[in-house]
Amino acid sequence: MTRKASDKATHAIEPAATVTPDAVPAKAAKTVATKAARRTAPRAARGATAASAERILAIDVGGTGLKAAVIDGNGAMKTERVRVATPHPCTPDQLVDALAQLVEPLMSERPGCISIGFPGVVRDNLILTAPHFGDEGWHGIPLAASLAKRLGGLPVRMINDAEMQGFAAIEGHGLEFVLTLGTGAGTAMFRDGELMPHLELAHHPVSKDRAYDEYIGDAAREKAGNKKWNRRVGKIIGILASLVNYDKLWIGGGNAARLTIDLPPNVAIVSNDAGIEGGAKLWHPRSLRESRQLPEANQCIGKFV
Repeated sequence: MTRKASDKATHAIEPAATVTPDAVPAKAAKTVATKAARRTAPRAARGATAASAERILAIDVGGTGLKAAVIDGNGAMKTERVRVATPHPCTPDQLVDALAQLVEPLMSERPGCISIGFPGVVRDNLILTAPHFGDEGWHGIPLAASLAKRLGGLPVRMINDAEMQGFAAIEGHGLEFVLTLGTGAGTAMFRDGELMPHLELAHHPVSKDRAYDEYIGDAAREKAGNKKWNRRVGKIIGILASLVNYDKLWIGGGNAARLTIDLPPNVAIVSNDAGIEGGAKLWHPRSLRESRQLPEANQCIGKFV
């Protein structure tokens, strides 16, 4: 079950006004100048218009697979999805190389912007943690900017992969929670359609000394078997219901299709394509207004005023 983003970003960004020193007091002039500088950078991230958002290169980075497709502003796929295995071991440079090769067949008609979902903590378009690749050498990595440069300087935005998948699933009402079941476990939370601050619940202890990743990740499923793994997922659903008190829980990721347990009425499975389709929402101002994960959202400038 996949719900696609419905609104398009249509507001043009007006250039910052020029302020002369004698137009305002010195202290105020300094403040205005600082704000003006913020409004003009980074320009590439603000360059996507409603027209360019009709061709969005959406990339879903996974611990075992890299997937991509071109989608429109509503999340509908305009090309076939392409996929390659995730390289291991994997350095940031190796991942950029792999992604550039992955999307090469999709670049015959130039997209207007790029959306990336990454399995780790992402803030200000930078990777802070990459548990599936090993945290060493992955803190503060500008993966999005590096890939965009390789692809000709396209505007790019990157968030956590569970959050990007959630954008394609949520209905926009109440408290909605997303749990992805893949190489590891990912989570995201939305309130009335807007993304809330990211929590790495996958690394929170849930059973003895095991975190979510070690309890319901793919390696745990292979070791325990599908039947026992299903019971574990059922336990996690109960824990999240008590912890979050969500109105709706969406379960996605490649292993969601392996669930055989009866799900509560307010729990639904999401198509694995949602990890790509949700990329459309990264270019809708309201979606990320409260996320505080992108520079403009943090500074309340541009389309995030």
